[in-house]
Amino acid sequence: MGKARTVDDYIEGFTGQSRELLLQLRALAHEAVPKASEAIKWGYPAWLHPSGTILFMVSGHARHASVAFTPSTREAFDADLAGLATGKGTVKLPYGERAPVDLLRRMIAYRVREHEDDGVLWM
Repeated sequence: MGKARTVDDYIEGFTGQSRELLLQLRALAHEAVPKASEAIKWGYPAWLHPSGTILFMVSGHARHASVAFTPSTREAFDADLAGLATGKGTVKLPYGERAPVDLLRRMIAYRVREHEDDGVLWM
């Protein structure tokens, strides 16, 4: 498959548990930030605030999906993320394990607030 031009194209490149998780994350994004728009940024699905700022991104990998936030959002949830692999701004979600939907919903709300109230842009 070539470069994804849309989020649909991106998700169609996956099968099984990986596609299911990516679809679940997409549904969560639409629920949590209904005014956000979808776009492909740097080859990955991203959700953009109406101002145009990236709020978060998702990516699929061989054994997990990742959700990328700003480092400040990820750091604000350090205690809640114990037991999950994380990176500078990312959270790894292994396929076949239950996604922490409530936690991700809170992280998304935090990210929207930090952008709208504090002016935090993307990395």
